[in-house]
Amino acid sequence: MASLEQLQSDPRVVIRRSGAPDAEGRCVVYWMQRAQRGQDNPALDVAIHAANELQLPVAVFFGLHPKYPNANLRHYNFLVEGLAETKRRVEERGAAFLFRPFPNHDLIRFCREVKPALVIGDENPMREPEGWRQSASQKLETPFWTVDADVIVPTKFFPKEEYAARTIRPKLHKLLPAFFEPLDNPKARFKWKDAELPASQPIDEAQILADLPLDRTTPAVRHFKGGTSAGLASLRKFVAEGLRTYDTARNLPHLPGTSALSAYLHFGQLGPHTIALAIREADVPQNAKDVYLEEMIVRRELAINYVARNPQYDKLAGCHEWARKTLAEHVNDPRPHLYTEAQFEAAETHDDLWNAAQKEMVITGRMHGYLRMYWAKKILEWTRTPDEAFDIAVRLNDRYELDGRDPNGYTGIAWAIGAKHDRPWAPARPIFGMIRYMAYNGCARKFDVKAYVRRIEMLARGIEQESLF
Repeated sequence: MASLEQLQSDPRVVIRRSGAPDAEGRCVVYWMQRAQRGQDNPALDVAIHAANELQLPVAVFFGLHPKYPNANLRHYNFLVEGLAETKRRVEERGAAFLFRPFPNHDLIRFCREVKPALVIGDENPMREPEGWRQSASQKLETPFWTVDADVIVPTKFFPKEEYAARTIRPKLHKLLPAFFEPLDNPKARFKWKDAELPASQPIDEAQILADLPLDRTTPAVRHFKGGTSAGLASLRKFVAEGLRTYDTARNLPHLPGTSALSAYLHFGQLGPHTIALAIREADVPQNAKDVYLEEMIVRRELAINYVARNPQYDKLAGCHEWARKTLAEHVNDPRPHLYTEAQFEAAETHDDLWNAAQKEMVITGRMHGYLRMYWAKKILEWTRTPDEAFDIAVRLNDRYELDGRDPNGYTGIAWAIGAKHDRPWAPARPIFGMIRYMAYNGCARKFDVKAYVRRIEMLARGIEQESLF
């Protein structure tokens, strides 16, 4: 069993408020936010280990805030679909799952009620959640630790913003052997007495969504269901049917060649260890596994590094100086087309491929990864200024993507519009300068554009197809 000293020295742990656990504390609280799962969750593991050492029960507190920045009914519906299963899996680990939605979602108020010896949280590099953690560290009256639960290699090993994949890759590969191993998933040994168990609201999905004061302008999707079990089913299907050809099919949007797991990762319903270990152990050609793990670990953790270390990650100002300079030199170049944000949102451009990608996102909450690049670059080409293009892309991505409001999304937009993690491409061309360009004809040479557009048109008409993703 891990001692408290060992837990504090764990590379995943950040001590936000130091001190000895309250000797009169009645439990250990795990404030669950980003890692919404009961298995392969390092933050829950630390909370259980600490509680076992202190001989106390574990209270997993989930306070549902209705005003998460840029979130709407689509996102909350997916989140809520996974809550009952998370509760069950947490309880199977011997901890209590205590659900307190708005207006009873406040962590500090909850801790004053249950009087913990120690509070554990999970890490989140995004601006607002990091602010919440800093605020909690000031207001809590007990020690507060956070755990980097949603990466393979802890983000603290990369204290500065990495320039590109080539700079972070060797550092990650050097550290991987220490962290790319199965998690222990301990069980809590000290249970709550029924009479002392804090109150928890029943998880009634429809009632929760009806009661929350949400932005309801973006409807829920029916093509993906939230929850760990749904994510695991998608993972198993991908390993069995799609992984073998991932290295060749992942950039072909007309084929179901990707894993479509990003929403489960974003909401923490699947952890990166669960996915990466399943890929590593799969009986498929090594090159397919290597290509997937490059995306899953190197590229994803590069995106998290960008958001964690660059305070302007969701603005063009967060991109390289050379990229901003080359765009500024071409800001007055004539645009072949100009569209408003409303026209983009309604998929009313001259480009059938771009329109199909936008429709896929609006209808399903997902856009194929290859087309996310084309989508953002064309917004740059058809908008008055690069700053305006960046802001429009962020707003549309955050509104419609199930995995919006995420490091991967902001990094993808920054790569497409501002060459983040890319290099200059000479010679300079109109509008883009030395930013990498993508063309419709180039896409048509790479994959069957007509087949993709036809599939999305059928989807828009409500005609379902087998193996849509």
